[in-house]
This record gives sequence, C-alpha cells and structure tokens, in this order.
Amino acid sequence: MARAPFVIADTEIKAGTRQTVEVPVAKLYTHTPLHIPVEVVHGRRDGPVLMVCGAIHGDEINGVEIVRRVLKNSALRHLRGTLVAVPIVNIFGFVQRTRYLPDRRDLNRCFPGSESGSLGGRIAYLLRTQIMEKVTHIIDLHTGAIHRFNLPQIRAELKNPETVRMAEAFGAPIILNASLREGSLREYADSQDIPVITFEGGEALRFDDVVISSGVKGVVRVMRELEMIPSKKGPKAPRKRSETAAMSTWVRADIDGIMRPVAKLGQKVRKGQRLAMVADPFGETEESVVSPISGIVICVNNLPLVNEGEAIYHVARFDELGEAEKAMDYFRSSLDPEVTEAVLPVHPWDNDPK
Repeated sequence: MARAPFVIADTEIKAGTRQTVEVPVAKLYTHTPLHIPVEVVHGRRDGPVLMVCGAIHGDEINGVEIVRRVLKNSALRHLRGTLVAVPIVNIFGFVQRTRYLPDRRDLNRCFPGSESGSLGGRIAYLLRTQIMEKVTHIIDLHTGAIHRFNLPQIRAELKNPETVRMAEAFGAPIILNASLREGSLREYADSQDIPVITFEGGEALRFDDVVISSGVKGVVRVMRELEMIPSKKGPKAPRKRSETAAMSTWVRADIDGIMRPVAKLGQKVRKGQRLAMVADPFGETEESVVSPISGIVICVNNLPLVNEGEAIYHVARFDELGEAEKAMDYFRSSLDPEVTEAVLPVHPWDNDPK
C-alpha cells in the first residue's frame, strides 16, 4: 500500500518525492508578500517526521547553510520517513540581518502563538499549525548572539529519553542540560512531547566552516540514529562523542574598558584562572577577569569593548572534566586540522591562576 502524501500549506507531497513549498506568512507594507520556504523530502517508507529549522533568530545564519548541505546529502534518496527542512524561519529578520522581528519581538519567545496576536505570535501560530503539529522530532539550529562565538554544543531538556538519544547521537562535544524558556519553540515542542534539541555554534551574521561541518554531521548522525537513512558502512565510530555539563556560568566584566582575552574557545580552565584583562585606554585601571569554576570555555565575546556587567565568557562545569577534555579532543580530530586549529586551538592550562 502506497504511503499517504505529506500535506503542508494545502500542498501535497507524494511519497518518494521532494518539493519546495512557499508557506505564506505576511506582507510588507509595500504589499510585497513574504513566504517561509520549506523543503519536504517525503520517503516511500513510513518513519519519523523530522523538522530541521534555522534562523528563528534572523541573524543566526549558520543554520541556513547547514540545512542547505543536509538537503544535498545523497543518502536522502533512501529516506525512511519525512524530512521537513525550514532553513529560514524568521524571514523578516533574515532579510534585515537582525535577530528580531520588525516590532522588536523575539520570535523564539512567541510560541505557541496566536492567529490574531502580534506579528511574532502569528508567525509562531503558523509554524505550529502548518508544520510542528505534523512532526515527531525537531532539531533547532542556532548561533551565539552578535559578537559572541559559541563552541558547537547541544542544549536540551534531558528528561525525555528520546531527547537524550538525539543529543548524544548528534555528536557535539558539549551537551548542556538547559532549562526551557517560556515562549520558545523548544518549550512548546516539549509540552507536546516532541523530542527537540537545539544546536548552538558560531556567531551571528558569520559563516564558520567548523560549526557548519559539525552541524551537518550532527543532523546526519541523528537521522541515522532514528533509522531515517542507512547507517554508514565500515567500522563504527566511538559512541561517546559528547560530555554533558553539570552546569554553566557566564563570567562578566567588573569594570568598563578594553578587553584583552587570554583563554580561548574550547580551552579547559580551572577556578581562579585568568580568562581576560580589562583596562581603560590609558592602562591606569586594569583588572583580571577570572573563572569562578573549573571547566571548559564554551562561548567567547569577540568584541574587545566591554561595559561593566557585560557577559564576556561562558564556562561549563563537568563532574568529570577529563572526560569533557576527551570529547573536545575527539571533536577536534574529526574535523579538518587546519580549519580546526584556526578556530579551536589546543592550549595548555595557564600556569598563572591569577
């Protein structure tokens, strides 16, 4: 018996085919219509319905390229189930190169949305009713904010065993057991018992080859884990690619000034170790920024101009720091050495803890 078509925005995609559907979302004040582009790959055999989406924050563009490369994977010819690829959710923000919607709302705080609410609420409602209610699993692709570079990492609520399965299969070096934020896509999906993981990597408005490559590999690994595409032939890679952080903390500047970073992204640091120096332009006032915990640096602020209280480093703590270091080493070894060294250099522990 033939598999039923997949229906989205009144468009039927037959089993064994793929199609791009333009989901109408709104109009500009010039009366120009805007659509959310969705690529549906509908396999001939039954299986999971996986949504992979990017740019829910319009300036977080690494996810757009990750989705594009996933859609070029030849293994999709043997797809079991359905892949729903939404490279650009926040089409308004993407066009304007900004995180937010035109009314300054964060689309990722507007779920579950409303058919007659704000612009963000209406887009969230559209995404929920047209797409999310039809899927069984979700991978949500993000980057750090502007000027903040995130180490490739997975954030997820790890109470659901299927979510844990996806998070571990993805293969990012770090998994954060992150609490749900009210109004987020992740919170809504969790409330509907849809397993969802968020991939974070890189920074806003910038492509990064390490992040994009790890994101593509992660999505493909999850699809293999869900048996949507055939397993890779040959010897299997070690199962343990990731380490889950016990907690994480942001380290903030105590004074205004110009920051000179010391610790690097992906570096292990210990409690009391210097992460950066902040000084006024004349060097009359200078202070060290030190780590309050031992762990691994998972985000760095790349803008050297900082204000008092501004978050400049994000450090994750692990019950087994040695295991986290092994996960980082494995992650580095799985990527192009030249590209990896440029972004994730290996650094020994600083001998000066102050």
